Amino acid sequence: MPATAEVDAYLAQAPEARREALTRLRELCLAELTGFEEVMAYGMPAYVRAGAEAAEIAWANQKQYISVYLMRTDVRDVFADRLAGHDMGKACLRFRRPEAVDFTLLRDILRSTASAPPGPICT
Repeated sequence: MPATAEVDAYLAQAPEARREALTRLRELCLAELTGFEEVMAYGMPAYVRAGAEAAEIAWANQKQYISVYLMRTDVRDVFADRLAGHDMGKACLRFRRPEAVDFTLLRDILRSTASAPPGPICT
């Protein structure tokens, strides 16, 4: 199944209360991550730079939250001040409520990721 169909199916299976935020997140990734390919990796939508082997961005519908995986440490470091008030793991930004998703912050991170030269991926 092509990645687009897989991501469509992933969204269709998401709880209705989160589907709008997840769809908006996907649209934002597709718009901002030019030169990246949308794939399914580890059971979630992910975005891989052309010619790279690993995803730099991914997102998922988790049981307790919507998560966005920011796999570039260098890009995360640039946004450290803006990320400080958020629920953040090593590379995972978590939003417990769909209405709490900070799309402005995510847009800025995605733009920074897309404009950065290829770099190391957090594993």
